[in-house]
Amino acid sequence: MTNATSIPSATPLLAHETAPVREAFNGRMYIGGTWTESADGLRFERRSPAHGHVVSTFPEATSADVEAAINAADAAFRRGPWPKLKGVERARVLLAVAEGIKARAEEMALLESLETGKPLSQARGEVTGCVDLWQYAASLARTTSGEAYDTLGEDMLGIVLRQPIGVVGLITPWNFPIWILSQKLPFALAAGCTCVVKPSELTSSTTVILMEILEQAGVPAGVVNVVTGKGPTVGQPLAEHPAIDMLSFTGSTRVGSLLGGLASKHLKKVALELGGKNPQIVFPDCDWDAMVDAVVFGVYFNAGECCNSGSRVLVHESIAERFTQAVVERARQVPVGDPLHPDCKIGAIVSENQLNEILGNIDKGVAAGARVRLGGKRYDAKGLFLEPTIIGDVKPEMGIARDEIFGPVLAIIAFADTQDAIDIANETAYGLSAAVWSSNIDTCLTVARGVDAGTVWVNTFLDGYPELPFGGFKASGVGRELGKQAVEDYTETKTVQLHIGARRNWWLPRPAA
Repeated sequence: MTNATSIPSATPLLAHETAPVREAFNGRMYIGGTWTESADGLRFERRSPAHGHVVSTFPEATSADVEAAINAADAAFRRGPWPKLKGVERARVLLAVAEGIKARAEEMALLESLETGKPLSQARGEVTGCVDLWQYAASLARTTSGEAYDTLGEDMLGIVLRQPIGVVGLITPWNFPIWILSQKLPFALAAGCTCVVKPSELTSSTTVILMEILEQAGVPAGVVNVVTGKGPTVGQPLAEHPAIDMLSFTGSTRVGSLLGGLASKHLKKVALELGGKNPQIVFPDCDWDAMVDAVVFGVYFNAGECCNSGSRVLVHESIAERFTQAVVERARQVPVGDPLHPDCKIGAIVSENQLNEILGNIDKGVAAGARVRLGGKRYDAKGLFLEPTIIGDVKPEMGIARDEIFGPVLAIIAFADTQDAIDIANETAYGLSAAVWSSNIDTCLTVARGVDAGTVWVNTFLDGYPELPFGGFKASGVGRELGKQAVEDYTETKTVQLHIGARRNWWLPRPAA
């Protein structure tokens, strides 16, 4: 790596707060309406990446546990009341869940902060934001409909029904555990599906608490099942099992590709929300202060452990050095440290393995000719903390410009003109999101139309609304979450043709009376 003395120091680490005195959260699995341990009684623990102490423990599911959960969901779908309920009845349950989340928001936020390492303030925002997702899904439970065709002749009426697809396997990641589950589960339930949920083994607490809320809200036994454990034991069977009708996964592109391949053997439907290498594209005529703040927010929110992270900035060559200096200065003001500290904006990295992967990517960038302009090192302190990092002199062909790093690392790339910016933006395998900063609406629309991305922000970044669909192009995934189509994704269409009156089109002569 370059000489550390030539790199401006990042923000000093905030002092550790006194962690709340509490026993570790004792999570359980929920299968067929019963809270249970694993078949062999084994459990695993999760330690706080910021503090080092045990935060929570969970049953380590066996293949028998997964089989039981799938069978419970299958029975609940084939013979239970949930798929047959009126939309208004399912909506009432979803609204009750939303109220339950409100009531337990602080408890859930604290556990999420301790398990993920994210600032408590951000965990609070994530948990409380989920309320809106459940409320929106409840509205779709009442409004999702099929079609009717009265244009097929006087003796034919065509009806297109929407029916729940069946049993859905939901696999969620560690970075936004309750939020991403809430982008999936309420919409599957609104459609009338039953589910088996596998949370990340690093961040299972809020999923278990949500299951407690679901039970109290009146979700029937078997409709939602939660199985905790590792991917090969729990996640892989959800992709392979013939009784799972659909798989919805959020995580890395590598794992998503693997699970999609396994699911394809049974021709089951898949929804995959995967990685991103999301560009913010900056033109000289932008609102400078707003842009600089959004760039720093975009890459350091959730410590960059975010599929939507603005981890690369494409900046016009005429302002590239001014931009770099401004962003470095702004980034040095971002408070890093104990996620329980009220001033914290960047907490701990989720695991030692993740931290080492990030550092390895920084080293590869430097070896390829890029230059560290800020940070680039681990803090010498208790906990898994990484300095906010900015990498300059990045060329589009470098790995650091193309590969998802999933950490607080910003790559700065210069471009010559609008078409050059679009070309560079599209020179990755990903296409999740992007942003463009300019006061010229022609420039903004040209970029928005030209960039391969499922979401394009114009003069803003990382805004989101339940009404707007979310998903990516290319290796960033398959399908969309949220929006009015979210419930429809968990349905199958069925065509019903109703003949009216005597049949006139006999293939063979009509039998004599």
